[in-house]
Amino acid sequence: MGYSNPENKPWAQQKIIELSPTTVLDVGAGQGTYLNLIREGLGAGVIVNAVEVWQPYIDQFSLANRYDKLFNMDVREIINFKYDLVILGDILEHMSESDAVNLWSKISKEAKYAMISIPIVHYHQGAINENPYEVHVEEDWTVERVLEKFSHIVEHKKFEVTGTFIAEFNNGNS
Repeated sequence: MGYSNPENKPWAQQKIIELSPTTVLDVGAGQGTYLNLIREGLGAGVIVNAVEVWQPYIDQFSLANRYDKLFNMDVREIINFKYDLVILGDILEHMSESDAVNLWSKISKEAKYAMISIPIVHYHQGAINENPYEVHVEEDWTVERVLEKFSHIVEHKKFEVTGTFIAEFNNGNS
């Protein structure tokens, strides 16, 4: 699929502009939605790297030509999260809760900020176009559950289908 619900994107873009990061890691790049938001809001001066596990998306959306650096791997294998902002755009529901919490723990030790976008209603999804990474492993996230499981969240907004959450960590890395 490579796409996500657009309802939260204007708010997410405004928050990204307010954070004014100089380095960003876009996790689950898909079609590059967050890259577009960053370029429209902050221009080309921001270094934006991406993680995309599904090689066909990299080819279909020309991701290697659009990001400063692209990692074709599972984000759970990444060892460096020293970015001003890590964006987890509709990916945490594609892994177990324990994997999501472990990933968050790694990010919280190195990033300055993180943004989560996640369905906050029961949202069943299977493989799409033979992509097994599109399967929703955890289908029942709620605002309360996100706030309970992921530390350092300083702001969030609930939309009809998605929730967007901003975390601030005590890391000066960029």
